[in-house]
Amino acid sequence: MELRVNKEKRELKSHGTYEFPVNISRKRISSYETGSFPWHWHNEVELTLVLSGEIDYRVNDSNYRLREGEGLFCNANALHAGSRVGDSDCDYLSVSFHPRLLGGYEGCVIRRKFVDTIVNGEHPSMPLSPEEEWQKEILETLSRIYRLTQDRSEIFELEVQRLLLGIWGELFSHWEEQSPAPSDPEKIERLRVILAYLHQHYGEKITLEDVAKEVGLCKSECCRFFRRQMRQSLFDYLLDYRIGRSLPLLREGKATVAEVASLVGFSNPAYFSKVFRGRMKRSPREYRLAKGEEQKSA
Repeated sequence: MELRVNKEKRELKSHGTYEFPVNISRKRISSYETGSFPWHWHNEVELTLVLSGEIDYRVNDSNYRLREGEGLFCNANALHAGSRVGDSDCDYLSVSFHPRLLGGYEGCVIRRKFVDTIVNGEHPSMPLSPEEEWQKEILETLSRIYRLTQDRSEIFELEVQRLLLGIWGELFSHWEEQSPAPSDPEKIERLRVILAYLHQHYGEKITLEDVAKEVGLCKSECCRFFRRQMRQSLFDYLLDYRIGRSLPLLREGKATVAEVASLVGFSNPAYFSKVFRGRMKRSPREYRLAKGEEQKSA
């Protein structure tokens, strides 16, 4: 599975429909071939419940290690990413929905008092633990919402909306006392700019000077800032991203390995193969052959 985003890192996947803007799904982190989903954002609120295993989840500049039974509220428009912990997998539920599902029409008291207070606030996330009774209720409600998708009744949409309104009421009641310190908007915007630049120019030669210039920092401060925010160096992140972008090209089989290397920003095919093997545990050719066999047997 591959997460599709535009150059600003906004996710392109539809979260439900305009008529019913809700997406309810069960996922495994291993379904992402790199064992992670990259930094992205969307207009929808997202709630996650870990069913088994654990996941490292990041929202703006907050880091969470979510374990079985725990969950997370991720606010609309917050940058977020997730990755596997070691070699273990993680099975989790994701419920994302547009806030307009809750708020009715513009200017109404529900939107102004309850929805906008959270969505337009500065708090990007809230961890959810089964140890807290009200948070446990939210987590159990997420499970109930997922079960509704397995046997859709005539009033499915009404039931989902009712349960989401209940979750929102709990979040609103405890928001200020539970939410972590707000993120620094200037830092988050700077990170967005860096990520957008890397993702737009990954197929070209990128220098640290180029990136630093985009955000008005010196090279050393740009490196420090990126490492603080991302917990890895800018260069390592770029390599990871380039390898991720090479996967669909290798699966398609239209370009040679050397051509794929060039398309994703590697000037040396041998170095591309070395980096690929280090991250994917097999060579680009082995990966292509394995995916070809999977498609034949599917």
